[in-house]
Amino acid sequence: MHQQVIYAIENIIPLDAAEKEFVASLFQLKRYNREDYFLREGQVCRAVGFINHGLIRYYATNTNGEEQIYDFGRENDFFCNYSSFLDHSPSASNIQFMEDSEVLLISHEDLQRLYSSIKHGERFGRLACEQLYVHAIKKIASLYADSPEQRYLRFQEDYPDLQQRIPQYYVSSFVGVKPPSLSRIRKRMASRQIY
Repeated sequence: MHQQVIYAIENIIPLDAAEKEFVASLFQLKRYNREDYFLREGQVCRAVGFINHGLIRYYATNTNGEEQIYDFGRENDFFCNYSSFLDHSPSASNIQFMEDSEVLLISHEDLQRLYSSIKHGERFGRLACEQLYVHAIKKIASLYADSPEQRYLRFQEDYPDLQQRIPQYYVSSFVGVKPPSLSRIRKRMASRQIY
């Protein structure tokens, strides 16, 4: 049950046997059903999650009332609204489960215990934040600099396993186009591959 999260942390820092046991004790197992919310707009994010099994989407609602998906999370990903989690501010976005999911959750207080109680805990926090920062900057840069076709190609590169797991209107929302435009992009790309 905790092996995946231990492995994910060990990809960033080393853990000895006692530290693995301690880290596992800080994460609580929780199951969510498809369409359940982990976090709704206006709520404060109280935990960081790790996906053992399942799929989530991050989205915000624009001024026209349309949902704009800006990220996905799947197996072996950590998930959270980090700005809300860190400063306890109301979230401006939503995190929703797209499949029945099994996750491990760690509270803000227990995450601070992890940082302070294991040998490389502070280093883990710093490196994890650096990864989040790079990921966020790349997403922002893509929104401003990439065409919808380039964003679709990036979606295919970053999430090759999601094409069969999510509806196409979620893909189009992520790319930033309406479903008919995504269909045209896919047709153009398919016709180029023929030659």
